[in-house]
Amino acid sequence: MSAGVSAHSAALLLDTKCTLGEGATWCARTGRFYWNDIEGARLWRYDPRDGGSTFWSMPERLGSFALCADPRYLLLGLATHLAFFDLTTGETQRIVDVEPGLNTRVNDGRCDRQGRFVFGTKDEGSPLQAIAGFYRLNHDLSLERLPLPAPAISNSIAFSPDGATMYYGDSPTREIRVCDYREDGSVGNDRVFTTLTDATGEPDGSTVDRDGGVWNAQWGGRRVVRYGPDGVETERVDVPTAQPSCVAFGGPVRGLPAGPVQLDSLYITSARIDLDAAALAGDSHAGGVFVATPGRQGLPEPVFQGAPT
Repeated sequence: MSAGVSAHSAALLLDTKCTLGEGATWCARTGRFYWNDIEGARLWRYDPRDGGSTFWSMPERLGSFALCADPRYLLLGLATHLAFFDLTTGETQRIVDVEPGLNTRVNDGRCDRQGRFVFGTKDEGSPLQAIAGFYRLNHDLSLERLPLPAPAISNSIAFSPDGATMYYGDSPTREIRVCDYREDGSVGNDRVFTTLTDATGEPDGSTVDRDGGVWNAQWGGRRVVRYGPDGVETERVDVPTAQPSCVAFGGPVRGLPAGPVQLDSLYITSARIDLDAAALAGDSHAGGVFVATPGRQGLPEPVFQGAPT
């Protein structure tokens, strides 16, 4: 960690032991926190008002998801396709297949500031190859591929507060990239935003705070790192588990004092996958949800503006 970088620490909130926790998302309308277990094929929800959590079993592995303008629904990025999910009935409505014929699955995703769902895929083969892609589901439910470099493992999708900048990455490269993201959906000026310099860790899920800082969970690095808009590290959160996977700013946490402002709790998901018995013996809370209060404020999560037919 460089000199001048502020240090924080995270504590365990929920010991859910997800195989591959991801998709950290705070719903400002309901004051609840959502996340997914990709390999466990589950969608999770936590309510800080009573400390309770619940989950729904999914028909396939759930790579990512988004809140919808209609609060009854979520948009699901299932392994092979996108679908709407009715939170009241548990029913799904298929929208479109994703990369049929390729050995890939849906991975990281977030809505842009215009309410369109931007997501990526990952190669399921071994060794990994850069054969996946980045896509956008528009309001009319049309799917388009974005002209960005093909990744092996898409990750770190996030948008600047004004929506004019998109962050994304291909985890094995250890880079987070950035491009101009215009209101009409066109992208350009693709470039490197930052490169991880620690000996361990790969960039996983990201979120952006109100000041334009990018918070990135670094898989295998036991940390979340904040980068300023210039790509320089400004803050670091130590996470007491090996594989932090995604981050989101949310509201107060039950049992912890509420801050003077909302969206000042940093929720962090994690994973147990690929940890052997010896590693898990020293990392018993792997797959849990952790929380920190680094003194920054997040932004409300954009919601998908499309609707089920």
